Amino acid sequence: MTRAGRGSPSQPLVWNVAGLLGEGVGAVRDYVFDGVRIDLGEDLQLASPIEGRVHLARTNRGLLVDADLTTSLAMQCARCLRDIAVPIATEFQSEARPSIDLQSGQPVPVDPADEEDDVIRLTDHHELDLERPVREAIQLAEPIAPLDRPDCPGLCSVCGLPLDEGDHDHPDDEVDPRLEALRAFRPE
Repeated sequence: MTRAGRGSPSQPLVWNVAGLLGEGVGAVRDYVFDGVRIDLGEDLQLASPIEGRVHLARTNRGLLVDADLTTSLAMQCARCLRDIAVPIATEFQSEARPSIDLQSGQPVPVDPADEEDDVIRLTDHHELDLERPVREAIQLAEPIAPLDRPDCPGLCSVCGLPLDEGDHDHPDDEVDPRLEALRAFRPE
């Protein structure tokens, strides 16, 4: 059976999954979220809220998490330094395992392999918190050199203004007399 829901308003990327953990293997839940804003760190800033969906499937060890999300980042064009909003669409898959056994209430031993595989641990209240994985997915999707458009000409090397704005017919500067002979040089 599939159920849809939303995260709580105070914690939009946190869902209580105790009910799903109590069901059999193969049970699923789908959640949608929108209007979410999170801190991406010092170097990144959201230009629009995060929207997406989370699909959870019960396994014999915990949950399989499959999430898709979209947002946009406030950045600068790598060529002309204009402020731009770069659209981001990304997804991630992960495994989430309980930290407390649902029936006994006892802590579940942590498998050392979980640390290496980046397994998400549920809270002591059987809550799935996806803020860290969402942040990491957005950080990994950040473009290296975003452009405001593919044919951005960049900045003028003389005046520093964008080449597609204004007149860039700059007069020649005075040349050192010792280098005057190089002015006529033209590579073949």
